[in-house]
Amino acid sequence: MTKTKTLQDLFHDTLKDIYFAEKKIMSALPKMAKAAHSAELRAAFEKHLEETEGQVERLEAVFEEIEARPQGKTCDAIMGILDEGKEIMSEYKGAPALDAGLLAAAQAVEHYEISRYGTLITWADELGLTNASKLLKETLAEEKTTDQTLTKLAKTAVNAEALAA
Repeated sequence: MTKTKTLQDLFHDTLKDIYFAEKKIMSALPKMAKAAHSAELRAAFEKHLEETEGQVERLEAVFEEIEARPQGKTCDAIMGILDEGKEIMSEYKGAPALDAGLLAAAQAVEHYEISRYGTLITWADELGLTNASKLLKETLAEEKTTDQTLTKLAKTAVNAEALAA
């Protein structure tokens, strides 16, 4: 007889999903930073890499709270989003629109993360995982700030530079 899947199981599976995603993002950000022409965009990617390292540590603390080993589960969604970013780096290498494309790809990542963390927070609250909720809220706030920073950068510089070329 198959075990009935619970909200706890779903929380754990989704936690593994975002853990995998964060690890993949950590390997993609240096490549995106290197490809960026804009010093501001490069700095934003480098700053987010540092934040992502802390986010992974917080996820590991959440795994500890639910007494599970930190492990990732292949996340097809983030793989697709990161593949789109690689495609932009390849197809727009040296082009004036490269930074606009990199920025858009980074925002797609942020929006995915914002969605996942929002869901995990709701479930953590419902499961009574107070510390997990607090840790996940901290990460969600960082993700939202990064998204806002990228939007501002797009509107004040990157898109205009791509358009002017």
